[in-house]
This record gives sequence, C-alpha cells and structure tokens, in this order.
Amino acid sequence: MTASTTTTSTDVTAVCHVRAPLLLEPVDRQIETLQACDSEGTIDDLLLRSWPKEIALTDNSPYQEALDSFERFETWAADRGVSVRPPFKERTTTSQVTSETTDLLVTPLLCLELYADDELIGVFPHTDEETEETLTTDEVIASLRTGELPTPLGGTPESHPSASTATAANAKDCPDCGESLIDGQGLFACPDCNWTGTVTRTGQYVQRVADARATESASTSTNPQ
Repeated sequence: MTASTTTTSTDVTAVCHVRAPLLLEPVDRQIETLQACDSEGTIDDLLLRSWPKEIALTDNSPYQEALDSFERFETWAADRGVSVRPPFKERTTTSQVTSETTDLLVTPLLCLELYADDELIGVFPHTDEETEETLTTDEVIASLRTGELPTPLGGTPESHPSASTATAANAKDCPDCGESLIDGQGLFACPDCNWTGTVTRTGQYVQRVADARATESASTSTNPQ
C-alpha cells in the first residue's frame, strides 16, 4: 500500500463505476464499504455509475458518458506515468451477418475515481508499468475507511509542473534591483546587487538567511549608530 494523506479539511468525492447488475461479492462488499464511508463522513459525496461489460468504440455510442470517463482516466494515467490497461481492455468483434469489424472497450467490474476539492487525484485500479505494482480498489477503499486519501502510484503529473519550476523558467528578476537573476540549480543570484536566494512553490523569491544577516552586519559596520 502506498502512502496516504488525511482527508481533514478536504472535500472528497468518490465516483464509483460498476458493471450492473453484477453487484456480487466482492463488488457489493466494496460498494457497501464506500456507502459506510459516505455515511460516516470519511468521504463527502459518493456517486454510483453503471456501465455495460463492453462498449462499442463508435461516434454514436449510447454510452458516450462512459467513453468520456474512460478518456478522462487515460489522460490522468498518462500525466501520472501509470496505466489503466488493465483493468480496461480493448478487443474486436466481427458481425456474422455483415462481416463488419467493431472495436470494443471492455470495462472492469468496478472502477473508482477520487476528487479532492473538485480536482481529480486518482483513478483506481491502476498500474505502474515500470515496477509492475498495482494499486487496487480494495486498498483504496480501505484507506478511505480510515479517513485517509490514497497516494497514486507513479511520479509527479507531467502536465502540472511545480510553481517553482514554472517561476524559474518564466520570471527571473531580482526582487531587490529588478535585474536578471542567475539560476544555479535552484539557488538564484543577482550579479548586480549580490542578492541570493531561493524560490518557493508559490513562486515567491526568498533571500537566504545567512546572506541577509551578512548584509545587515555589513550595513551596521559601515553605518555605526
């Protein structure tokens, strides 16, 4: 099981997609546990959605909402560096009447997506293809029952770089004199006024404490009271 974080002060919504009417063990047990999480307040909202075993991958599918969900899952997985294949699979079928071939999406018995404050934070189950580790819905639901948010496998989402990286790439002006800063692997320095410091995750430049004290000491020595 991967690390988890507490759900305190976070609005957590669980969307559970399940094949109907196959509400049998262990699927119904997982849904019952999710309903208990909802009633006990370890999650704020629980939404149940049903889908068929197979969905034709066509432009006029009657299950377009399910296909849209699958596309959202794949986008999240790609950004995270993990895979949702399996539990999702694709296969082809050929009509004995028309000989036409149709691509089908095979859905899992149960798939869970979690939102924290309206932001998609995980689709379960999913697999880290490098380590071949899978985070199952059983593990995720067990975490939710204890009031914790599961941490997905994989690395940092590629489409959401940290604010410090974005700031370093787009805004390198010295907060003291406005001249361009030199980036020394995360430590920024101004060649004009000798300011040095780092940048926070929110994009704010912070002067190094040691340098600030040195500057204050130099100022005191040159301007005695």
